[in-house]
Amino acid sequence: MQYHLNGFKPGNYEVPDEVREPYPNPPIEDLPDEVDVLIVGTGPAGLTMARQLSEFPDIKTCIVDMAAGPLLFGRADGISCRTMEIMEAFNSSEMVVKETYQLKQNTFWEPDEANPENIKRTHKVADARAGLSEFTHGIVNQARLHELLLDGMERSVTHLRPHYSRELVEMTIDDSLTQDLEAYPITATFKCCDDEGAGKTETVKARFVVGTDGARSKVRKSMEIPLLGDSANKAWGVMDILLNTDFPDIRIKSFIQSKNHGAVMTIPREGGYLCRFYVELDLLGKDKRASDVKLTEQDLIAKAQKIFHPYTLDVKEVAWWSIYEVGQRIAERFDNRPVDSPEEVIPRGFVAGDACHTHSPKGGWGLNTSLPDTFNLGWKLASVLQGKCHPKLLSTYGPERRKVAQQLIDADRELSRLVATRPTAGDDSDQAKVDTAKIEAFMKRQSGFVAGTSIEYFPSYICTGQENQHLATGYHIGQRFHSAEATRVADGRVQHLGHLVKADGRWRIFLFGDKQTPTDTSSEAYKFIDFLASDASSPVLKYTPKGADIDSVIDTYAVFQQQDLSMQDLPDYLWPAKGKYGLRDYEKVFHAEEGNDIYDLRGIDRSQGCVVIVRPDQHIAAILPVSAHEELAKFFDVFMIEQE
Repeated sequence: MQYHLNGFKPGNYEVPDEVREPYPNPPIEDLPDEVDVLIVGTGPAGLTMARQLSEFPDIKTCIVDMAAGPLLFGRADGISCRTMEIMEAFNSSEMVVKETYQLKQNTFWEPDEANPENIKRTHKVADARAGLSEFTHGIVNQARLHELLLDGMERSVTHLRPHYSRELVEMTIDDSLTQDLEAYPITATFKCCDDEGAGKTETVKARFVVGTDGARSKVRKSMEIPLLGDSANKAWGVMDILLNTDFPDIRIKSFIQSKNHGAVMTIPREGGYLCRFYVELDLLGKDKRASDVKLTEQDLIAKAQKIFHPYTLDVKEVAWWSIYEVGQRIAERFDNRPVDSPEEVIPRGFVAGDACHTHSPKGGWGLNTSLPDTFNLGWKLASVLQGKCHPKLLSTYGPERRKVAQQLIDADRELSRLVATRPTAGDDSDQAKVDTAKIEAFMKRQSGFVAGTSIEYFPSYICTGQENQHLATGYHIGQRFHSAEATRVADGRVQHLGHLVKADGRWRIFLFGDKQTPTDTSSEAYKFIDFLASDASSPVLKYTPKGADIDSVIDTYAVFQQQDLSMQDLPDYLWPAKGKYGLRDYEKVFHAEEGNDIYDLRGIDRSQGCVVIVRPDQHIAAILPVSAHEELAKFFDVFMIEQE
């Protein structure tokens, strides 16, 4: 798809350039008096949280932002493989895939040894993230990703919409009420920012609050959570531009180092014409912020033109630009509980995204770490509010996501050092030279982290069974369930198994059968299915409410090695009767695809098979032998609440 030929126009990319309009500011509506979950901030973390909770009609959610309406211009632009997988969980990946620029290659440019005032390409390589997912790392306007999340919210059963033009002025948490799950300990006061309601204040009572309100988060400050780390004294400029140039790699992600003028990183944007430039600027003085640098977009263009010599940059339009400082900071804790609180203490306030980790934007990690923050928290909060899981489950959010944030801070600090130079013109010291080979090595080493596919959570009661890892070496416990294809028995359709794990709050059990046919009553697969369907200790029976569909809490899928299976010969549990008419579900049984065998792709033990338990956020919670019925029951018994 191509767009922005005659100038950048924000809005829905499905609409042609000629008639595309910016998203309109929505009408102002009064805030509710009481809610289950109050979300402050409509960035990627806030919208992902709201998008998840919008699927539950029994949870009252309110999301608030001080902006007048939806985002129009992109800040973040990179969409990692893992973020694509999460968008698939929201049934929104198709448009992201269709509209993004897909990163396939990287080039590296350094001063030409024969003529150091000029730059020269040293090498071109394939993107290191290729093959880590069925999706490709892409580039698209952050506002477009927001739109897809907003559309999903509004079309959900709750028709959830943000409340704009509201500034949080005060928030308190009544500590005497936090351990009563039914209480509303949060009191938040908002000031109306629109012209009509200027001066008006509104108060919201909430059971839980999630602060996704950016690096200067008022929610975080209200909970007295400090940010740890330092802001470096290095400034960079960023701009999205439409330009003509004779630079040959303008449509390839490039790292460019000049001799005397610093560095630029270029990232092609969606639509075929737009391109993002990160331009290295001078050092900031002590106690200075990027906002203190009195530069314009013309200064950024002039600096980039010097770096690109002898190539020309004829900038026709600047769609968006900003100045920022490089710094890495992380919140001391990610919820309102004191440090080292026992897991039984119920947290009632959370921070996510930039509210708890800040860094430079060059690695493309901001959005791609913020969005998974609340993808981790959302299902946990919903499960507790619905009475499916013990409140202690909420205590796992902080340790899991803070570990990831610390890894991000460490990686960003290293990348910032690699792509930055000293600003002194003519300095030929080693410190003044960016070694592009080191940047390439860094990207290869960090490819799984950059893609989001190697993010791994600590061992805990929802990430366990490491002693059984050998049963499926390609499914790493704690990492996301790496999708692969299998063939559906009922109709022969080839299906990505990872795409079955939607953001609906349900757990998934994937049974991978052994060499014995599952129709044989003596087989371990048959016994396992019978246990789930009829044993009193079955987690499916214990934790599914009476009268609900059998897969409404724990959804089971089976993959077998045998190619000649018939649904009618398999136990009823694998093609259950559901809904008010008792219609059969024929989409739960698969066999390994010939020539693209999932057993080989994911290192599954053919002789024994295995059981893979997948969390609602698509991360692998445990791997068990097929015969481990008691262990399966104990896994869920730790945190789930028996239903009546």
